[in-house]
Amino acid sequence: MCNMEKQTLGKHERIRKRKQYVIIYQKGKRSYSENFTAVVCRNQLGTKRLGIAVPKKVGCAVKRNRAKRLIREFFRLNKLKFSASYDFVIVVKKDISSLTYQDVCRELENLLFKSADAR
Repeated sequence: MCNMEKQTLGKHERIRKRKQYVIIYQKGKRSYSENFTAVVCRNQLGTKRLGIAVPKKVGCAVKRNRAKRLIREFFRLNKLKFSASYDFVIVVKKDISSLTYQDVCRELENLLFKSADAR
């Protein structure tokens, strides 16, 4: 069997509680793009974690769930590029149903790696 790193996104790599989101929003550094806002905050856990916020103004549940799937897939495939001990919250600003996965990846790469360089 190959010696490949597991590329799943486990529970320990997700931000799941409202209290955790509030702390990250208060302490985190924000970066903006056309469709997303990223809030990046250092954590004491030694692991990188992802949180996604998609407000109802983005659209119906189908559109909101697609946006979350695209962001999770981007994070899952690129998580080795991110620094450990950081929390990332991605907020979707508007309807992204017209964007392809490649468009979302390009925009998130510019947003997250630009904010990572600023640290």
